[in-house]
Amino acid sequence: MISRYVAVIGAGAAGLVAARELRREGHAVVVFEREDQVGGTWVYTQEVDSDPLGLDPSRVSAHSSLCSSLRTNLPRESMGFIDYPFVTRSDGSGDPRRFPGHKEVLRYLKEFARVFGVEEMVRFEVEVVKVCLVENNRWKVRSKKTSTDGDIIVEEVFDAVVVCSGGRYSQPHVADIPGINVWPGKQMHSHNFRIPEPFRDQVAILVGNSFSAADISRDMARVVKEVHVASKFVADGTYEKQPGYDNMWLRSKIESAHEDGTVVFRNGRVVFADVILHCTGPSLFPFYELQSKWIAGVLSGRIMLPSQQEMMEDVKAFYSTLEASGKPKRYTHAMNDYQFEYNYWLAAQSQCRGPGFAEWRDQMMLANVKNRSIRPDTFRDEWEDEHLILEAQEEFINYTSYGASDMHL
Repeated sequence: MISRYVAVIGAGAAGLVAARELRREGHAVVVFEREDQVGGTWVYTQEVDSDPLGLDPSRVSAHSSLCSSLRTNLPRESMGFIDYPFVTRSDGSGDPRRFPGHKEVLRYLKEFARVFGVEEMVRFEVEVVKVCLVENNRWKVRSKKTSTDGDIIVEEVFDAVVVCSGGRYSQPHVADIPGINVWPGKQMHSHNFRIPEPFRDQVAILVGNSFSAADISRDMARVVKEVHVASKFVADGTYEKQPGYDNMWLRSKIESAHEDGTVVFRNGRVVFADVILHCTGPSLFPFYELQSKWIAGVLSGRIMLPSQQEMMEDVKAFYSTLEASGKPKRYTHAMNDYQFEYNYWLAAQSQCRGPGFAEWRDQMMLANVKNRSIRPDTFRDEWEDEHLILEAQEEFINYTSYGASDMHL
């Protein structure tokens, strides 16, 4: 097999497991991390972007998108890496909940980096500022380390670059709302939401009905006068008070915003609003792990890529299927309908699918989706998939686990 010199950009969940899998495959790895610790977006900070909406390209950007009260919306059994289970500790340390808070996830990632020796590959407080293709299909990486004596610029050439910098969560997508430029209220992106208190007694509109919108709307409902969740995925006439709340409504997509402070929804209803939050929606860690195994195998030559002709035929077939389903091209990377199939393919390619792999994970994911629809406010604390938890625990016995010396199964 071929050993390559590989740069990994970012030391969050994706970067950590990419570095581990690349080294397991025999590659030499350097991880660039602009912060002073591993964890990526799971490192909570009160800092926010200098531009709350996140559209100014020259803004000072905060690395994390976490709100203070965040708990995972995935059960820890299916969230952890395949061979390093995210289990609770028998000594009671940390956050023992099945859907833990963000501090517990960060603790898990730091343990993962320590146990597998990933930290020794990381260059902390070093930011990658440019990557370009050079001769012999290699890559020049320019990095910057800021010090009291000024910036230190370093250029190195690598055989490959794996980008794991998490831009999906820090690069906002803002809804296109007619009239929003003259609307006088405050706009911000959910990336910059930390706590609800600054919005006390205000009327808030959240654009989107993703996980982040669901969590933030419930967090805000404790202190705001009203919170309206506007979703493009519901019927135009939708106007539903949310169960268990006197001040939260699900509404249709926003039709327009106006200079007098009003916001009009597609059902014709009008709201005077103080703030609009644009909400976009982390991925499963096993998903990162399977991708990393595949990338490492391709770079070593153990896994062969299909021909260019086969790739293009597959792309055409994919878009034909997408068009036939009535979905626009912006849904190219929406994995909802074929996430499990994609995971199976990656696992088979990487030759890592063993007994029990994926079956209980798929079932647990589906059970969680169902439970979330039945218990939107309590799904993190009430569930009915104990049999799947037992299956997971039986598999976890085969692996080194988070807190392995005193793990609680």
